[in-house]
Amino acid sequence: MFSRIRSDIQCILDRDPAARSTWEVLTCYPGLHAILLHRPAHWFWTHGLKWLGRFTSHIARWLTGIEIHPGAVIGERVFFDHAMGVVVGETAEIGDGCTIYQGVTLGGTSLYKGVKRHPTLGRNVVVSAGAKVLGGFLVGDGAKIGSNAVVIKPVPAGATAVGIPARIIPSKAGESADVTPAQDKFSAYGITLEDDPLSQAMKGLIDNAASQEHQIALLWHAVEVLSANRPDGECVPDEAARVEHFEAGRLNDLVGK
Repeated sequence: MFSRIRSDIQCILDRDPAARSTWEVLTCYPGLHAILLHRPAHWFWTHGLKWLGRFTSHIARWLTGIEIHPGAVIGERVFFDHAMGVVVGETAEIGDGCTIYQGVTLGGTSLYKGVKRHPTLGRNVVVSAGAKVLGGFLVGDGAKIGSNAVVIKPVPAGATAVGIPARIIPSKAGESADVTPAQDKFSAYGITLEDDPLSQAMKGLIDNAASQEHQIALLWHAVEVLSANRPDGECVPDEAARVEHFEAGRLNDLVGK
């Protein structure tokens, strides 16, 4: 038990630069308190003491602002960062190494009892502030859920989900987090480069337009050279696009890196 508590504290020290000492984490982090109180609540729930499990989780909610149903399954090294207003449903499962920020809901969309209504998070999933993950589906290992996203369908391993409803951005490597090389630093709030699919689409259109203008300029240059050697002396019109004016770099800067 004590080794698991030490592991819970260490994962907070590793992921939160504001955490300065073990004592500070142990006494001042409601996310840790919620985890520690959930364990007896879950034990009560799974051993037939349903009311006592619910009452323990109710006390934990009152003390921490984090509502975890006693039936939920939570793995090791899970970090509820800030986490005020987090709601975790009865059939939710949270894998090892996950990080969940404030205002997150792991909710259900079904009213039928005895079925899987809430999501399952794989290992090392990051669910950013205000995100809602709704339904009994799987969020794969190493996936990231953007802030305020509303996720209503499965997220593949290593992918990123952003927007309302969430759009899925596949992993570049096409691999899950457990087989890809480990990152040097923890990705706080799940923020990484190239997460927005709309900006990526815009960049693709900008690059394509710039390439077309370049090709047109090359064609007019070739026409100009050929027309100079024609015996009838016909010239290229003055309005021909010999010079490129499309500012792809500036537009890409406006869209974002």
